[in-house]
Amino acid sequence: MKIKDVIDALEMFAPLPLQDGFDNAGLQIGLTDAEVTGALLCLDVTEAVIDEAIALGYNLIVSHHPLLFKAIKSVTGRDYVTRCIMKAVKNDVTVYSMHTNLDNASRGVNYKMAEKIGLTNVRILEPKEGMLLKFVTFVPESKAEDVRNALFNAGCGCIGNYDSCSYNTDGTGTFRAKEGTHPYCGLIGELHEEKEVRIETILPAYRKTEILKILSDVHPYEEPAFDFYPLQNEWNQAGAGLVGELAEPETEHDFLSRIKKIFETGCVKHSNMTGRLIQKVALCGGAGAFLLPKAVRAHADVFITGEVKYHDYFYYENDILVAEIGHYESEQYTKEILYSIIRDKFPTLSIQMTRINTNPIKYF
Repeated sequence: MKIKDVIDALEMFAPLPLQDGFDNAGLQIGLTDAEVTGALLCLDVTEAVIDEAIALGYNLIVSHHPLLFKAIKSVTGRDYVTRCIMKAVKNDVTVYSMHTNLDNASRGVNYKMAEKIGLTNVRILEPKEGMLLKFVTFVPESKAEDVRNALFNAGCGCIGNYDSCSYNTDGTGTFRAKEGTHPYCGLIGELHEEKEVRIETILPAYRKTEILKILSDVHPYEEPAFDFYPLQNEWNQAGAGLVGELAEPETEHDFLSRIKKIFETGCVKHSNMTGRLIQKVALCGGAGAFLLPKAVRAHADVFITGEVKYHDYFYYENDILVAEIGHYESEQYTKEILYSIIRDKFPTLSIQMTRINTNPIKYF
């Protein structure tokens, strides 16, 4: 298989349109038409990681954090980013990153954190907005089921934990086929009436082009009619952070002790303990302190993230237990997600998670 085949599988799991506006996820360095010799998975791309890939004979590195985040005006080797660029290009190593698109994806970074902690009934803390479209088309009664099923199979009709969602209205369509057309029903030059079904369903906006191709392939009409309507609904299948529940409540001390062990952190910074029991847990990998107000509104007992600002500890001290475990520590298991995506699709491809701890923060 080629590198682009692996990238397609990654983007099927976490499409690039899910990334936040400030981000630069996606292809960082290299070409994608080459045959893939192996994939090395990491949180950060460093010179040591590239050396590891070269030693393994791998020509693909998949990272969580993008190597190229800010504009590069010169490649001189003055910093680790440009040295990595030079080394990767010289050795034909392609670098691809799955960042906030993987944070925001269903079963992404935060879901892995929740899995490690043992949370159930998980739901997104801040769902994405403005990413949904309502799709409407008009189909002859005899073909309505075929078109509906094709749309569902292409990703339409998902609302929360339900799929195959649609609304259908019977009606009558009219049209007159002109010379040079090939109508599915009716005669050229004659006004025709056809019993039709108006199918309404919902889809992520980034799948619009794909859905139009599916419609063209399965709709019996030469010129199918359709409409798209932008929606402001929250999309509960994608977004930032998670909140879920523990099977049994734990004391603050026991919970923080367990978190320290799970995430192998040098220390857990936390706000004052008040004696509350911990059962509802909110979390966000990386720099997730912006979600603290959402966690409080969700009535979570604790909020876990990688980075918290100093004054947040003051502001939320009476509302919630705040636990800061380190950026790297909170996202380290992202490599397991990348491994599962690629292994499931390409079971014969050589894949390894890096043996290098790329955390730039050390504990004295």
